[in-house]
Amino acid sequence: MTSRIIPVSAFDYVVFGATGDLTYKKLIPALYHRFADGQFDENSRIIGLARKNLTNDEFKQFVKKSILEHSDKSLIDEKNIERFLPCFHYIMNDIFKDNGWSELAKILRKDENIVRAFYLAVPPSLFAPICENIAKYGLWRCDARVVVEKPLGHDLASSKAINNAIEKTFCEDQIYRIDHYLGKETVQNLLALRFANILFEPIWNYAHIDHVQISVTETVGAGNRAYYDETGALRDMVQNHILQLLCLVAMEPPASDSANALRDEKLKVLHSLAPIRGNDVERLTVRGQYGSISSENATVKSYQDELPPDLKGSLTETFVALKVNVDNWRWAGVPFYLRTGKRMAKRMSEIIINFQQIPHSIFSHSDKAPNPNKLVLRLQPDEGVKLFMIIKDPGPGGMRLKEVHLNLSFADTFTERTPDAYERLLMDVIRGNQTLFMRRDELEAAWAWIDPIMQAWKESDKPPQIYSAGTWGPTASIALIERDGRSWHDEDDF
Repeated sequence: MTSRIIPVSAFDYVVFGATGDLTYKKLIPALYHRFADGQFDENSRIIGLARKNLTNDEFKQFVKKSILEHSDKSLIDEKNIERFLPCFHYIMNDIFKDNGWSELAKILRKDENIVRAFYLAVPPSLFAPICENIAKYGLWRCDARVVVEKPLGHDLASSKAINNAIEKTFCEDQIYRIDHYLGKETVQNLLALRFANILFEPIWNYAHIDHVQISVTETVGAGNRAYYDETGALRDMVQNHILQLLCLVAMEPPASDSANALRDEKLKVLHSLAPIRGNDVERLTVRGQYGSISSENATVKSYQDELPPDLKGSLTETFVALKVNVDNWRWAGVPFYLRTGKRMAKRMSEIIINFQQIPHSIFSHSDKAPNPNKLVLRLQPDEGVKLFMIIKDPGPGGMRLKEVHLNLSFADTFTERTPDAYERLLMDVIRGNQTLFMRRDELEAAWAWIDPIMQAWKESDKPPQIYSAGTWGPTASIALIERDGRSWHDEDDF
């Protein structure tokens, strides 16, 4: 099956933080992939700004190294790379000084048919001064776009302050708050499954669904990154990625596929989340921190051992599990179990829709009812969708029931390479399509729901529960779901 590549308008993409890890590992490879696929050509430019004293040629060597190390090997072609490199320009720039801004103003094209986009691949503390200087040096246009990375604040108040600073220069319809999870193919396929097929939507409610699980787990640790200690798993993963996934599962059908129609429905879900505060925090949440583990082959350090000396004793959580209720008509009584953590048994991101048990089993020979159906959407690795069903095990000797799955593996079904999330989102900015980006009111509704949980943890005298690296988190997270007579989905079933 051949995908249709739709070219985008020529653009000037200005990347602040052009020599940082995000640019090196994600943005440059994503742009190269789109160039190699013919989605834009040499008439577009990527202008990098950073504090390093580099020449244009040195920056282009940095770009080439990024492509060779982090691009899809099937797309690496010397001729394509040599065609791509002239798109890049470098300007040494200190955000807080005058150098570089006038040069940027001269190099940006004035043609209104050339899309102008600013990508802020820098810490949020730099968003305000960058936006101020974009206005000060006449770089702003009414059709310009600005892309901002998370974390957008550490609570509701700080998030509002950051957004207020950005909005002094850019209007809401110019701001693209990026969450790369929303660019994943499986996430968008969730919308297609629900709203392009009559099969699922009639049963997508409390009458047919028993519960929903969303798990985003990593095998890597936090390392010695001090910024993670200021964030933790609740802010880093739940407040944005996981709540966005929950919204896409729980939202009502939007009136259209327009950006605001979809985001309006997601906002309604966020407003419907039952508050978790006071005594409910201990009952409905679990926080953990990974400990060390030793084996014959290797020793994995604990989170505490990885921290710099001045942060020892930190209570920052590396694992979170939550039981969440959506208080509306569609989801009355259907719990959503969320979990995320570092140093877990496996790296995976998946959504599991667990359907109700059949009301009555006619198979009297069986000592238990067949397993309930479930729909599993895996975001990573091995993107795909599986529907678990019960059939008869072939052969003579009576009616033997067996659980099997209908499998939609993207790798098997779509033999071409699937663009990654950043590729899609970077091009959506150029198209002016905000569907997969968070609106300010969404972001603030998520913070308003998260803040009481963080506050209760801060006031609690109980530290995070320690779990061994390479496991599925604290035992309390297992109890969280099993006391309701349910279990976390076994990832080996996928």
